[in-house]
This record gives sequence, structure tokens and C-alpha cells, in this order.
Amino acid sequence: MNLWHVKGAELVELRSKPLDTEERLENWLANDPSLLGIDILVIGRQVVTDHGGRIDLLGLDRDANCVIIELKRRRTPRDVVAQLLDYASWVQDLGFDDLDVICQGFRHKGIVDAYSELFEDSLPDTVNSEHSLFLVASELDDSSERIIEYLTETHDVGINAVFFTCFDTPAGEVVGRAWLHDPEDVTERATSKKRTPWSGYWFVNVGEGRHRNWDDNRRYNFLGAGQGAKYSKPLKKLNRAAMVFAYMKGRGYVGFGRVVSEAIPISDYVPNGHSRRLLELDLEAPNPDDNVNDQERCEWVVPVNWIKTFTRDEARTFKGVFANQNIVCKLRHLPTIEFLEREFEAETLVG
Repeated sequence: MNLWHVKGAELVELRSKPLDTEERLENWLANDPSLLGIDILVIGRQVVTDHGGRIDLLGLDRDANCVIIELKRRRTPRDVVAQLLDYASWVQDLGFDDLDVICQGFRHKGIVDAYSELFEDSLPDTVNSEHSLFLVASELDDSSERIIEYLTETHDVGINAVFFTCFDTPAGEVVGRAWLHDPEDVTERATSKKRTPWSGYWFVNVGEGRHRNWDDNRRYNFLGAGQGAKYSKPLKKLNRAAMVFAYMKGRGYVGFGRVVSEAIPISDYVPNGHSRRLLELDLEAPNPDDNVNDQERCEWVVPVNWIKTFTRDEARTFKGVFANQNIVCKLRHLPTIEFLEREFEAETLVG
């Protein structure tokens, strides 16, 4: 990782240095795990395992799967990776009650309440069906990189490395972050052998409230999310021609369509057949323009050519239908796929 300070017409490279103590890094991550760039609820710190080890940080992701975060702490690559794998052998058997006790000890509340507060959703029925491993270091040596590459690429282990580099600047210290691999790619590789092959369909959550309304989505041909990068970023997974099923929490599936173009800020969207931008049109959502001048926090939209939609009262569902807390994810649940293809007459559109 290299950073440069802009000094007039010149770029002056900043000097990098290791953190003086990795305890600082652990404190930062315990207080704000979003520094990793992924959504994690930390439920325990220095968690003692039955094997006598101590997990630096134990968390849950949005799917309620366990995340093990371990700092390198100047150990040899072989030692720290072996430690991570040892922790994983213990974590894989933790159930709801075990995780709830850990969370109570760290956060002074159970995982149901802690999860709901962070993710603004209810805890999934199944917890810890999978787990992932993160090695965090102030610097990453070649040997650690080779070992992790081997585990991820050869054996599809859900292990990744993220390192934080410290820089001296005229204004003080600056810290930069870099992943060894894209976290989503590692998760996809690690779980692909355990999952049903991807159908080609995308699942998209349709939220309603101050900033968005399903009636607007149907009328003006789009899907939306925003008021924070962690909500709008998932929309950027949807490329042109992606086939999407829209799901409304508590009701069921309400729309099926094809993405027309990639995500754009709501202020730039002109619906097909209209000469004015979306925010200038008659909308049901009361405040879609909140944070409109801030691309990190504004609403983002994905233009969609709807093939078939239903009102919220006509939503299609059945007992056991696939539902997910994520804004966007790949749809793999075969009974749901077969149901949706019938209800939305989608069988002939995706091979």
C-alpha cells in the first residue's frame, strides 16, 4: 500500500510504518468493526475456547454466521493460521445458546437484541450454519499470503487477510486498509460446494418507509436502497441484464424483471418514458431526496424493466419461501425458484 501527499504540483510519498502495538488495532475493531468494510456484529472479545485458546474477536455477519477475527501479533505465519483453524474447529459447533451466552458477557444483551439493533432486522432462524476466518495484521508477509492463497484457492477455505498500514503525514497518523482477496469472492468460493448451483436469478429486498415505496418502484421501473453505503453498495452487484425477483418483508415476492443499467444516484435517474428526473415526479415515498447531495448516503436506484409485478397485497409466498436479510443476494432455494417461475411466468426467460 502506498499513499502520496499532494504538495502543490507534486506528489510526495508518505512513509509507512507498522503500528506501535496491535492492541490499538484490536481496540479500533472491537469498537467499530465496520473499519473492515463489511457488516459484522462483534459478540465477544478474547473468547476462551474449550481448547485453551483465546479468540481475539468473535462476531456474526448479516446471515448470522460466525466470523473469527485474529490479529497476527508477531507470530509466525504457520502458528497464526494454525491458531485460526483450531478456533474454527471449536466455533463450528457453537449453537444459539452458546453464542447468546458469549454475547451477554460482552455486550450485556442477547444476540437477538444486539443483532436487531445493528442490522435493523430480526435474527435469522438459523445461526452459525457457516463461518469465516479473518487474519488481521499491521503488515502482511509473503509466507502468510502464500498459506492463505493455498487454503482459499486450493481447498476453498473461507479464510482471508486484511492488513492496516500506518502512515506519517504533516497532520498526524493516517491508517490505510487493504484486503488480500475481495471478501465476497472468498465467501462465494467457500460456500459454492455446499450450496445448490446458482439459478441466475437475484433476490432483492424491497424496503418501504420514508425513502422508498413499492408503488414508486412499479410505476417508474426501478429498485432502490440507500441512506448509507452498506445499504446502497449491494445494488452495485446488479449488472445490466440481471434477472431480479423483488421481495417485500412480511408479505412475499412482488416483482420480476430485468435490470436495464447499473446503479446510479437517485438524483440522476430519469425513468423511461419521462422527460424529468425521478425526484421531480409525483412519488409516494415522502423523503426520497434525503442526503441527495451526498453520494455515500443518498438513495441509489437500479433501473428495471418489470416483466410482471403484484401489489403488496397480492404478494406471492408460501410457507418456507426463501427470505433473506441481505439487500441483494443470489437466489438458490429450489422450491422458491420453482414457485416463482410459475407465479411470474419466468420459466422461459432464464436458462
